[in-house]
This record gives sequence, C-alpha cells and structure tokens, in this order.
Amino acid sequence: MKSILITGCNRGLGLGLVKHLASLPQPPQNIFATCRDVNKAKELTAIAEVSRNVHIIETDFTDPKDYDKIVKTVSEKVDSDGLNVLFNNAGFSPKFTRLNLMKEDHITKTFFINIVVPLMLTKAVLPLLKVAANKCDDKTHMSVNRSAVINMSSLLGSIADNTIGGFYPYRCSKAALNAATKSMSIDFKDDGILVISLHPGWVRTNLGGSNAPIDVDTSVNDILNTLGTLTEEHTGCFIQHDGKMIPW
Repeated sequence: MKSILITGCNRGLGLGLVKHLASLPQPPQNIFATCRDVNKAKELTAIAEVSRNVHIIETDFTDPKDYDKIVKTVSEKVDSDGLNVLFNNAGFSPKFTRLNLMKEDHITKTFFINIVVPLMLTKAVLPLLKVAANKCDDKTHMSVNRSAVINMSSLLGSIADNTIGGFYPYRCSKAALNAATKSMSIDFKDDGILVISLHPGWVRTNLGGSNAPIDVDTSVNDILNTLGTLTEEHTGCFIQHDGKMIPW
C-alpha cells in the first residue's frame, strides 16, 4: 500500500501499527497517525522525527471541523493517488461493565468513540478511498494495496460467541461497528473498496489490561500478515488477527 490513515496512535495497537509499518523494508509512502494530544504522544513523535513518511495529525473527533482538517492533510500528501487504507483503530471501554454499575454516559461515550467516529471518518475520507481504488491498475480484485477500510472490532462484539454476558457498552458498540462493516462492504463493493472487521486478540494494552495473553508486537505482526492476504472473498467478514474467521 502507498498510504494508510490510522486512528488512535498515541499508544497501544495504533502506535504498534505505526512502528511496524515505518520499519518495513518497503514502508508505505505516507503513514497518517492521529492522536488527541501530540505533547503526550512522545513515542509517536519520536518515530515521526526519524521517519519522514509518518505524519501526525492532532485531532479531536468530537469536533466536526477536525474531519475536514484530516481530509485536507491527507489530500495534500497523497495528491492524485488517493488513500489506500483507513484503519479505524481508536477505541474505548469503560471500567464498569455490569448492568447494575452502568451509567448513561458510559454507554454514550463508548458508542460515540467506537461507532460514531469510525462512521463519520469513513464518510469523510470515502472520496479519497474511491480515488485509490480507481487508480489501481488491477480493478478486478480487492486488496489493501488497492483500497480498504479496516474496522478494529473485538471478539466481545460477536453475539454468537457471547457466553459470559456483561461488558454492555463495549459489546454493543462493537456489535454496531460489525453491522456497519457489513453495510459498508455492500455499499462499497462496486467501488472496489474492501471492508472488514478485525479482532486483534486479547492484547496487553491500556484497554486490554495487564493480564492479556498477547503482546502488541505479536498482534501487530499477525495483523499486517493477515492484511496482506485479504481479497474480495474477505470483504464483509469478521476476521481475527491471525486470519481466522469469527462468527457474527
């Protein structure tokens, strides 16, 4: 891929994706990494200082004007090539997950970050994704090298896999994201844009916690390997970091 836009890159999986992509023998020409406060994103800033293809976009997704800023920044760099990949990575999970402990703002904040933001950002950059899809020499197949939307979901968003209950705000928001993924895959099919929901595994991050069995590097390695194998057969699917299909 020539270009990728990743949200939530100040830490965790987003930061890991930027690190790994920037260190590839043939990295993308443009890696756009969003964060809320660049002054708190020390590691990300350090990467951008060494890798000139990494562009940090400080953004507040609660402000509609920031979407225009993102599109403008990306457009100026990619020019007529468009944007190959939008990776909706930013996510949130409240501490309280049982029904008796939930408050209204736990639900509304989780839904806003986990489903409203990726939907609105996808809407904003869709013209750039279409340009990339149309620019590709091979218009008979789908791939991340052509044009794709990767929605970072979670196994907790699977209704079929839910055997322990709880996690209401997070489960419901990721199930909603999965539903959006399916609709996008149908709506974008004729444009040649691949769309999947991706489960990164239970990863040791601020969101996943210290007891998670997988470290960031392992998850990111798997994710990048899996992204490289995606074709039109995968669009509209729910896929684990290692390529395994997950039931909705």
